[in-house]
Amino acid sequence: MCAKCHICPRVLRLFSFVCVCAIQYLWKSWGDAGLVFFHCRCVTPPPSSLLPHLTPPASFGMSVFNLGNAIMGSGILGLSFAMANTGIALFVILLASVAIFSLYSVHLLLKTANEGGALVYEQLGYKAFGTPGKFAASLSITMQNIGAMSSYLYIVKYELPTVIKLTLTCSVLYFSQWYVNGDYLVLLVSVGIILPLSLLKNLGYLGYTSGLSLLCMVFFLIVVIIKKFQIPCPLPDIHDDNLTHSLNISHSSHSDNTSDEDTCKPKYFIVNSQTVYAVPIITFAFVCHPAILPMYDELKDRSRKKMQNVANVSFLAMFIMYLLAALFGYLTFNQHVGDELLHTYTKVYKFDVLLLIVRLAVLTAVTLTVPVVLFPIRTTVNHLLCPSKEFSWVRHTAITVFLLAGTNALVIFVPTIRDIFGFIGASAAAMLIFILPSAFYIRLVKKESMKSRQKIGALVFLVLGIVVMLGSMTLIILDWIKNATSDSGH
Repeated sequence: MCAKCHICPRVLRLFSFVCVCAIQYLWKSWGDAGLVFFHCRCVTPPPSSLLPHLTPPASFGMSVFNLGNAIMGSGILGLSFAMANTGIALFVILLASVAIFSLYSVHLLLKTANEGGALVYEQLGYKAFGTPGKFAASLSITMQNIGAMSSYLYIVKYELPTVIKLTLTCSVLYFSQWYVNGDYLVLLVSVGIILPLSLLKNLGYLGYTSGLSLLCMVFFLIVVIIKKFQIPCPLPDIHDDNLTHSLNISHSSHSDNTSDEDTCKPKYFIVNSQTVYAVPIITFAFVCHPAILPMYDELKDRSRKKMQNVANVSFLAMFIMYLLAALFGYLTFNQHVGDELLHTYTKVYKFDVLLLIVRLAVLTAVTLTVPVVLFPIRTTVNHLLCPSKEFSWVRHTAITVFLLAGTNALVIFVPTIRDIFGFIGASAAAMLIFILPSAFYIRLVKKESMKSRQKIGALVFLVLGIVVMLGSMTLIILDWIKNATSDSGH
């Protein structure tokens, strides 16, 4: 270990102060209502018996914030990559389309819930198609949550080595050590922090960290906008020895032999082999639908129209945030945008205090959010395997270790976070947004005939979802095969 290594004390003190203030604000301002965050970030909530009397009715404003928190996640980090491979105009069209489709899906879910008399996604599946419907809903939600967990651990894998390099003043020789290897670090964080928290029988106030993660992403967006006006174009030499290390850029992106003027000129329509990932990435970023029904249940003076207005405001706010993050990230790096935007800044900065604080904040938020996301997956698996058995610490621990180990294996062996965004977005997210809500509506809303405009719209939406899922999955798999073939040829 280098004798000159030391942690930047001012940065850590400032970060600690920000975290403490945020947590105190959440705790004092929202009281027990903050446990609503637990419902939002989990995507599928635990049985209501686990949270008795802790979720009082939520106001319109709090519901808007909570739904925004349910929508916002790691998907925002991949949107600039999507824009870089579609162009600004095509990206805006796709983003607006997915947002509108998601709102229509919310409309279908709310109407189906009223007709079907169920306020849990899996219960709607059971009422519509029996056990297969319940299984399809549970599997889609579990896959979506595993995708979310994987993306959070990917952020740890990408960003923690960078934070360690930036906070230690060591010779570059020491950067080959295990403590700056992302695979080792994600295992260390999983075993040392995430696993003990995940083994808790009840998460309690850890649910507040979901709100903290939304605040961190807002901070990230502000920094992305600021850095657009500080980073020159064309970028400094990305192979400069003074840089920490380069992010893996897709070989199918635009050639680096283009002129500086062409490189710095934004493109409005782009089609390449990476364009196929755009729709799944955007779809992944907008999934929140299993949280809609529990939030509808918790809404004060609830009505379908009021909950739809909550969704309209939340989706509009997230649409603006997503668009700004994607646009300013793309305009900063243009063709050099990586598949995880925050990590792309290592191309330019060897050390930057503001970016370091963002990384620390995001790392803290995602690390504490993983146990919250793991909780409902474990509950679902436990109910599927042993629905009638009493609580067992052995079974509880075994399921937790298995889920965390499997997620770590995905993070270590799957090449990029883009593949997680793409696969989950094309499969589970498409099921939750397009296919299941429309299928539930067609099956459970009896008072409308199949020839009615509403049923025809739902049927078209169902077919569209199937086309999006099968088309995206096919193209993504073909891209994987192409990349594997090209890699083996070198």
